[in-house]
Amino acid sequence: MTAKTQDNGDAMQQAIRLVLALLPQERQATHDEIAESVDPIWVMQQTRGQLLDRDVLLKEIESRVAVWQDDSVGLKDDRNHIEWLTEAQLERSWDFWDRYRRYLEDVRLMPPRVVRRLDQSTDRILRQIEDPRRPGAWRRTGLVVGQVQSGKTGNYIGMACKAADAGYKLIVILAGIHNSLRSQTQLRVDEGLLGFDTQYQQRYDEATNTARIGVGVMPGVKRLKIASLTNSAEGGDFKQQIARHLNLPIGDYPVVLVIKKHKSILENVRKWIVEIEGVPVGDGKSKVVRDIPLLVIDDEADHASVDTTKDDDTDPSTINRSIRHLLNSFDKAAYVGYTATPFANIYIKPKADHDTFGLDLFPESFIESLPAPSNYLGPERVFGLSATDPDDDGIKALPIFRPVHDHEAWMPPRHKKEWVPPEELPPSLREAIDAFILTCAARRVRGQGTQHNSMLVHVTRFVSVQNRIRDQIDEHVNLTRDRLRDGMGDEATHVLARLRGLWEKDFATTSATFPAEEASPVQWNDVEKELRPALRKIDVRAVNGSSRDALEYYENRKAGLSVIAVGADKLSRGLTLEGLSVSYYLRASSMYDTLLQMGRWFGYRPGYEDLCRLYTTLELFNSYGEITAADNELRQDFAEMARLGQTPESFGLRVRASPAGLAVTAANKMRRGVKVRLSYSGELPETTVFSLHPEAVRRNFDILERFITGLDQQGGPEPDGTSLVWRGVPPTEIIDGFLDGYISDRGSYRVRPALIAQYIRGCIAVGELSSWTVRLVGTPTGTLEEIGTHPLRLVTRSRPDGLEAEPGRHTIKRVLSPADESRDLSEHLRTRALEATSAARRLEANRKGKEFKEPTIPTGQPLRRFRPVQEPLLLIYPIEHPEAKADVGLPPLVGFAISFPFSEHPTETEYVVNDVWRQLEIDLFDDEDPDE
Repeated sequence: MTAKTQDNGDAMQQAIRLVLALLPQERQATHDEIAESVDPIWVMQQTRGQLLDRDVLLKEIESRVAVWQDDSVGLKDDRNHIEWLTEAQLERSWDFWDRYRRYLEDVRLMPPRVVRRLDQSTDRILRQIEDPRRPGAWRRTGLVVGQVQSGKTGNYIGMACKAADAGYKLIVILAGIHNSLRSQTQLRVDEGLLGFDTQYQQRYDEATNTARIGVGVMPGVKRLKIASLTNSAEGGDFKQQIARHLNLPIGDYPVVLVIKKHKSILENVRKWIVEIEGVPVGDGKSKVVRDIPLLVIDDEADHASVDTTKDDDTDPSTINRSIRHLLNSFDKAAYVGYTATPFANIYIKPKADHDTFGLDLFPESFIESLPAPSNYLGPERVFGLSATDPDDDGIKALPIFRPVHDHEAWMPPRHKKEWVPPEELPPSLREAIDAFILTCAARRVRGQGTQHNSMLVHVTRFVSVQNRIRDQIDEHVNLTRDRLRDGMGDEATHVLARLRGLWEKDFATTSATFPAEEASPVQWNDVEKELRPALRKIDVRAVNGSSRDALEYYENRKAGLSVIAVGADKLSRGLTLEGLSVSYYLRASSMYDTLLQMGRWFGYRPGYEDLCRLYTTLELFNSYGEITAADNELRQDFAEMARLGQTPESFGLRVRASPAGLAVTAANKMRRGVKVRLSYSGELPETTVFSLHPEAVRRNFDILERFITGLDQQGGPEPDGTSLVWRGVPPTEIIDGFLDGYISDRGSYRVRPALIAQYIRGCIAVGELSSWTVRLVGTPTGTLEEIGTHPLRLVTRSRPDGLEAEPGRHTIKRVLSPADESRDLSEHLRTRALEATSAARRLEANRKGKEFKEPTIPTGQPLRRFRPVQEPLLLIYPIEHPEAKADVGLPPLVGFAISFPFSEHPTETEYVVNDVWRQLEIDLFDDEDPDE
């Protein structure tokens, strides 16, 4: 990177900062206002000899100003809580927050509307924990739910700034279980809260200016009173002897600790503070710290913090016990967990208590959901999300997925730690590495040469195998670098032809599908000139417990780091890969939350979304599609319950009863509940994944024919357009005649006929779901098929755009035609349901600041609230086999959806957790020790 390039980069950052300062802050600037603000700054830079591209500057400003973010929503329980923040905002100074806000706007150049949302959401969270000046004993526990790589760290640093301003004197941040993540988090805290580098300074008044970083080096900022007992070095975790030596005046000003979730460290922190500040209580054997308000911020709160013991009579598991013991040692304590996958936390048993360690960590005080900004590249945009609403187009997956089919000989799914991969990398991995090289070069062409670039390779959980893969990839990169170095030989020509072929076949065509303002056109001739300098910067690292693995993004922030990171667990929990563009991912897991956490490819990719690539298997891609749908379903439930003013405990009950929440987390994190209630109340389970195994297809069609024949014996159907309808069907016929025999595909996590049947039996016992309507759906133009004695034209359901055909499986967006769900209702009920649908949509549109579109048919939960409790609807869709044109004799696939009314009684059906998991064929592979 030349000095001139570096200067231009700094000048561009300065110009962006100046233009943003000229724009209106209370609303989104118009295009004309942006252009009018860009021109004088651009001219000024020109006169200074800084030759910036005006169009690039204009696009940079527009991309920042265009970013928006929904307001957060939350559930709360105000019992034993006193409102305090409104008055405190007038009386107290908020210096820590003010300088952090300035740092985000002026240094990090965060979009102004996103900073305002951060201010609002951190106020909402702070409001729910207690006033640190409140007299007497109190305790608050809450949970903040964000999305993977969406900015949770920035949020809790903002919240910690406000907590320090409000009067919290001890702030303990629990930063994962690895040194690398703890070190990375400490550095972020140093930059955003403390203002000094803790490797060289530990309290605000030490006589050094060279250690100032982040908020501490902005012009005109105060030096605020604060200290840290941990530092950002790899071994900078809490040590009692250092804490005693520093002898900080605890209680005079905020003291911050960033520590790992490790039993001995948590215990050492507790012993240190109790030894210094504790006063005897009760029998005199135990001590409590009085009048020093404690705030514990638990990053990745679903990981290691959840009690995994099997029953209430045993002591809590180690980390859980240590966190609870720390909180229980203070008379004023607040605990706020942060996670993207809250399922395990919600399965915690409310009110679980222990004589020594205190209450468990269920978020009984509040749960706050943080929506991601509009420029977030999240699961919905990577994997797509089918619309459940006919007036909504859903979210189409970006064209960045590349299927991997050639990996099993190189990396078998069930290999051991002794596995030595064949020397030849699979072609898909070689292509992924080439894609990373091209991305690095293209970003240089776009003026992003000083930005970080990362590639993730996540294919094994074993450290020894990761190190072998690192060596193989390093050899491949070095060979490519050496062959290009000469520039004129046959080998260089071959490499250039290979890279050009991938560019033209993949990158040029993919980037052309993105809007021009998001993907500046890049020509091959320009990319070719940057290949060699891009390759020179690429470093291959193994990121695991036996290596020095804290990636030096901060140390390389001026020139930018380019790294191919090979790893597993360390890369799947919190550790940020800056500038991640290419991911090669084979690691399988059956746990929803584990899979989501492994999705390091989520995050922010300004100016290079079109260059990102995800190389993985079709099976994993489909699994992520299921997870995305289930996660979105629970978030929608959360938003609805927030509108209704529900509490965290009621949401916990909802998740524990939801089919979407059943298989969302590791079984050992659910053992405390022992039993789970499953409810389909107000739900619409529908099949979207179908096995193409001939026996399964034939059996399901035979079941359908027998079922229809049985219905005919009780009375012929009513024709209804192209469909056939049977009314007044008894529930036993639905269970015995259809559900008990239906074979669902293993990939269909959320639709399990056996569990649906058990739910129906529970409802029958309390006098519900007694009179079913069955609709066998046909179309006017489909292939004619005889079903029982009825000729019917089959429906067609195609796989989503961009999703390749998967051997042995057919995946679709939806089986339901939304208008079918309300056809059986009376005109009166349908009208009321449409009014309720309209009202719910209007509320949601207003909350998101989007244009309201009047619905034409009733849908969703507003519709099912008006469905009579005795009258569920079974919709059956005979679907033309996707291979029918090649094989005329193939029977149709059988899809179904059930519209369940809301139950008036909680279901009495309970499931022992381990039995449910065996039934769902969940694999506990991820609970094994990686080094065993």
